[in-house]
Amino acid sequence: MKLLFIGARLFDDVAIYTKEKGITSVLTESNPKAQNLDLADSYHIVPRGMEHPKEIAIKEDVDGVVPLIGIDGPLKEVALLKEELESDYGLPVVASPLEAVSIAEDKVKTKEFLLKNDIKTPEYDLISSGQKIPKKYPLVLKQALGQGGKDIKIALSQEDVQGYLEKFDTALAERFIEGIEISVEILRWKNHSVPLIPVSKGKTTLDGIHPLEKLKKAPLHINDATLDAKTNNYNQAIRNIASYIADLLNIEGTADLDLIFNRSNKNTYVLEINTRPSGTRYLTAASSDINPLHEIVDMATGSWKNKKVSKRMKEYYALEIPVGDYFSDKNNYHFREFHGENSWIIHGPSNHQRITIRGNDEKNALKTAARLNLNLDTIRN
Repeated sequence: MKLLFIGARLFDDVAIYTKEKGITSVLTESNPKAQNLDLADSYHIVPRGMEHPKEIAIKEDVDGVVPLIGIDGPLKEVALLKEELESDYGLPVVASPLEAVSIAEDKVKTKEFLLKNDIKTPEYDLISSGQKIPKKYPLVLKQALGQGGKDIKIALSQEDVQGYLEKFDTALAERFIEGIEISVEILRWKNHSVPLIPVSKGKTTLDGIHPLEKLKKAPLHINDATLDAKTNNYNQAIRNIASYIADLLNIEGTADLDLIFNRSNKNTYVLEINTRPSGTRYLTAASSDINPLHEIVDMATGSWKNKKVSKRMKEYYALEIPVGDYFSDKNNYHFREFHGENSWIIHGPSNHQRITIRGNDEKNALKTAARLNLNLDTIRN
């Protein structure tokens, strides 16, 4: 079995797995100085775009293609590559189709999709320079395109809105909700979905701290949330929303859903859909024992079975802690898997490292944090 992987940055998360499965890995990357190139059996430095990966996939006679792309920009090109390779060559490309990508990457289209399908999402307006400025604050100002907190501002006054519009001219203005940010990853292939464990990314803040800088926990636990009618379980209600959206959009591969729980009215609102590997994937793996990137490799090989994934899923207690820089010789691909009930991994680039801890319960996870000299009281949650 031979697979083509597009993008080197995330390849360290699957390098050992491909070896264990006896998969020959071919890697394409546009940056000749990228990390992880030597972890593949072979690699090709190519220009940006999908034309050269397509040619290499055909020339190398691979059995499937796995794009390891964690940013939105190239996803439309990947979707077009998927259309061509799957229809003309019968090669599976583990990525979402064009329509899903087009809706997910554009925050305005996402809002329209959610409202059309009666899915709760925070109230919003599209505003521009010269128009009447909203009077209710705080507001979350966003651009239609962008990720990772880029170009997002929490406006507390008309002056804040005016300053933002002087820079961008237009904005999506969304009602700020005081509550808890939530993420849930979804696996979907061949019309079968498996939503994984919902993650708490911490409380919303008026200073707009990005979830990467907060203490995150899994599984999600909110005492006063609206429960799923069948199971009396809030996490299952979140998972049901994720499956519903994934099916509506025909998502394929891995994606994640960002939501928010409103403390005042106890409702849950969908914020965004991301049709790419999630930044919470280590926390998901720690809590569920399901590694999303390993699963998309299985999709490409034809060995993925949704029922088997569901049966394998566990529910550990997990923490993810931003540590900036933490001295450890474990921040590499040799140590990217959790072993046993109480274990930990470190990941991320310099100045933005994070430690993810698995415990068989909260008490044991906190014990591991203490052994690592991590003071959780100083971290926003």
